[in-house]
Amino acid sequence: MIVRCVWEHNGEDTLLYAVDCVGAYTRGASLDEAISKMPTEISSYLKWVGDEVPEEISVEIVQEKESELRVSDADSDVLLDSERDVLTNEEYDRLKALALKSAQDFLTLYQSIADKDATCLPPRETFYGSVPRTAREMMEHTKSVNAYYFGEIEAAADNRGTILSCRQRGFEALEVKHDLLMNTIFQGSYGEEWSIRKVCRRFVWHDRIHAKAMWRLAKMNGETDLANPFFFE
Repeated sequence: MIVRCVWEHNGEDTLLYAVDCVGAYTRGASLDEAISKMPTEISSYLKWVGDEVPEEISVEIVQEKESELRVSDADSDVLLDSERDVLTNEEYDRLKALALKSAQDFLTLYQSIADKDATCLPPRETFYGSVPRTAREMMEHTKSVNAYYFGEIEAAADNRGTILSCRQRGFEALEVKHDLLMNTIFQGSYGEEWSIRKVCRRFVWHDRIHAKAMWRLAKMNGETDLANPFFFE
């Protein structure tokens, strides 16, 4: 399997996005490091969506974005070339279902953690503030982008309730727009380009970042009865 990837980088710091596995990603201090992580990420992702995992996985870079953002902290603004085209009803339904599955599975992992306030992590700061250090903080942070992401494509949303319920309401707000399938490119905050495809990718991508962190934290804290809907190793 050849995984087509978009390379976003600031110097050597790298984010790789898998074009055809919406939301799958790797990070690395170099491109080679990020590429080396991609087979494990794709294996986890394909199991998550219920697809067969191939014996061999390789990477092809199909787009490059040089960034001034703190890529090492997962600060990102790239719009994939593949996220610019018009949508069909079938693709929109698939992307929506994927974003909602991701929210549900994130919630399932979180609910399986017995001590949601335990941490063994030291304080650390990034571009968006303090890094979440407990499962509860990770949940609140991950949920908090809901209004922001939908707002960038001019859909009214909020962060109330669970990560699943607020995301569902965001899609409901989006679906009252008459030009939904045009996949309009919006100029959002700080001049960043957004589309419906990008919003769905960003949801799954952001969920995976913090689900991985939550999974590792819970294991470090000695949690043994964890749900693993994302098939993390």
